[in-house]
Amino acid sequence: MKPKPASSAGTISIIPIRGIPNVQPGDALAEIVLAAATGNNIQFSAGDVLVLKHKIVAKAEGRIVRLDSVKPSRRALAAARRNQTDARVLELALREAKRVLRDKHVLITETHHGFVCANSGVDVSNVDGGESAVLLPVNPDKSAARIHRKLKKLTNLHIPVIICDSFGRAWRQGLCDVAIGVAGMRTIVDYRGKRDDLGYELHATEHAVADELAAMAGLVSGKSARVPACIIRGYAYIRSAGNARQLVRPAEKDLFR
Repeated sequence: MKPKPASSAGTISIIPIRGIPNVQPGDALAEIVLAAATGNNIQFSAGDVLVLKHKIVAKAEGRIVRLDSVKPSRRALAAARRNQTDARVLELALREAKRVLRDKHVLITETHHGFVCANSGVDVSNVDGGESAVLLPVNPDKSAARIHRKLKKLTNLHIPVIICDSFGRAWRQGLCDVAIGVAGMRTIVDYRGKRDDLGYELHATEHAVADELAAMAGLVSGKSARVPACIIRGYAYIRSAGNARQLVRPAEKDLFR
């Protein structure tokens, strides 16, 4: 059953999935999410999109590092003194970085995924009280695809999966959730060549719909909400073999690199 076409009069809902336990390395996320949804009397429906915070995916994949096991390099120690932050976290960020773009005030890196973000996405919040750090999944698109396939097997439904993380944004204050892994849907809807309601031909309009859905999910999956998964219902996604790498702007078109 295909999702109904979107309309301006339609309603898009964000349904939090509460009660997901503390995820451990090796845990089967699809089964855990389905069990939690059932415990909340939530049933997945055709057209639903599942959004997961990256942290539970990374934890399930064992991407957790005890900070007391990390020996900072001289570069990390120097950056930590400049930025007044934990040298062990910066050491992990340097290890996860393809290259460093800036180390003043905060370490801005390009990860091996191509993401440009603070500290290579290394995060200490909502892990274990500051004893450990979580790294980004090695390949978030593959992680999303694996969960997408398992959900289809368990539910017989095509459920796109978005893995999200909170990033800072050029020109804008504050953080916003963006898609770092996607499976089962088109990530960008291209309106170039189409005409608006007044007949003007669009030349540059490309909507990063996976990022927009991730940002929606961030409204119920915030840092202190303890809701690492939610369902977005009512958005008419386009089935596709899309992935989050399509959302990374090439360096030659990036105004900030």
